[in-house]
Amino acid sequence: MTERTDVVELLKAQHTRIRDLFDEVANTKGEERKRHFHDLVRLLAVHETAEEEVVHPFARRNIDGGEQVVKDRIAEEEKAKEVLTRLDDMDTDSPEFLDQFTALRQDVLAHAENEERYEFAHFGSVADRGKLVNLARAVQAAEALAPTRPHPGTDTALKNVATGPVAAVIDRTRDVVRKAMS
Repeated sequence: MTERTDVVELLKAQHTRIRDLFDEVANTKGEERKRHFHDLVRLLAVHETAEEEVVHPFARRNIDGGEQVVKDRIAEEEKAKEVLTRLDDMDTDSPEFLDQFTALRQDVLAHAENEERYEFAHFGSVADRGKLVNLARAVQAAEALAPTRPHPGTDTALKNVATGPVAAVIDRTRDVVRKAMS
């Protein structure tokens, strides 16, 4: 992403990467599948945390019906976090993993479409490009400090600020250990 990327461009590019990672997990096996799945979990975790801290508060304040739009997106996100938490401890080649993963994929892709349609599509009419570029920077800053695993129940900026730093340190430590053991 370039320095002049706006928040909608940034988030849509991440949605594309998420779709690609779902395909990579579905089309591989063994260690390669496990690696792609952990990449997917990490991207989803930091992406959703940044949305909860930056994007959703902006939408609540600025788009018509923003409170309900955000409430609906958060419900979708919480459901996905719970499934991701269960999947993270499973054997990625097990039939149970694949069944739950397939359902998660459908839910997450529907969620991304809902964000783009009901939330992001309105940003251009309520903020100028400079504001949207600044929001992209805020999203990137939030992602740099975000936990790398889903944490159900941390669905607001306040909850993320309270638990995020500790969870991020723990998650990033687990990432290093996992990588060292691979």
